[in-house]
Amino acid sequence: MLYWPMPNVLYVEGHALDQFAEGSWALQPVHQNKVGLVLDAAIEEELRVRHLQVADATRASLGLPVLEYIVTDTALEVEKWIDPENGHSTGRIKHPGALLRAVQTLVSRGKVNAIAVVGRFPDDDLDDTDDYRQGMGIDDIAGVEALISHLVVKEFQIPCAHAPAMLPLPLSLSLSPKSAAEELGYTFLPCVLAGLSNAPQYLVDKSEFMEKRCILSSDVDSVVLPIDACGGDGALAFARRKKKPLIIVVEENETVLSDTPDKLQIEAVKVSNYWEAIGVIAAHKAGVLPDALRRNRIGNICSVSVAPHNGSAVASFASSAWSDVEASFKRHS
Repeated sequence: MLYWPMPNVLYVEGHALDQFAEGSWALQPVHQNKVGLVLDAAIEEELRVRHLQVADATRASLGLPVLEYIVTDTALEVEKWIDPENGHSTGRIKHPGALLRAVQTLVSRGKVNAIAVVGRFPDDDLDDTDDYRQGMGIDDIAGVEALISHLVVKEFQIPCAHAPAMLPLPLSLSLSPKSAAEELGYTFLPCVLAGLSNAPQYLVDKSEFMEKRCILSSDVDSVVLPIDACGGDGALAFARRKKKPLIIVVEENETVLSDTPDKLQIEAVKVSNYWEAIGVIAAHKAGVLPDALRRNRIGNICSVSVAPHNGSAVASFASSAWSDVEASFKRHS
């Protein structure tokens, strides 16, 4: 719910981010998008009105270009669960066609180029959300939310984000500050509309990449990840690039995953926390070896032998300037 506008941050959907990392798509920064809103037919009348009031509030107070809304012709029937084998949050929507038809209607009218989706989610049992509200558990709706936005982005190649529609949870007197932002109102929609209003557009035609001054995956110089979340398509794409970005993994940010850089044989800089990650990025950006900023991390310079010529090595580089000159002389004599 809470967000802080940052001009140097791009609001990118997960599937689009994977395509970007793989070099298939480019990101085109925009001044403003025209946002359309899709509401699940399963949302009760009062809750639907709450969401429409939020949309009007963002238009009047923030000046966001939220132009039209549509209600799906069939309830999406969102289901969510935790995978018992790996602890991942996941789920499905029983009627994806209803969502795609609604988006198609908005897009075909030619007025919108970004989509906010609000699906009616099952109301949680308090036992299912207690850990998350205490700042310890996983977000049990995030997995199916990702599936919803992936579906739209794959089909239409435009920015999309999802906000769940649920009845407010009972008041908790021991809420974690990390979860408190989600208790602010009746909906989760304001930050979604704000993010979509200037999210970059996705370009899939490579002939347009340079012409429209897009951001390419080759422009990425460093990547920061939780230490055990290196197995996603985007992370692997960056790690496999010929010219790899600096990959930084944060030990303090643990997830239910087990995809560590060591397990996947990814070269990465390990840091304890995000403070340290910022320092490594700053050093990297300045062209300074990060290890130079730590005590006793820089060893003596190494000696390297010249490649053999006609079956024998002709020189060996040493650390003195005279040895370099001597080696050069021998190679040309």
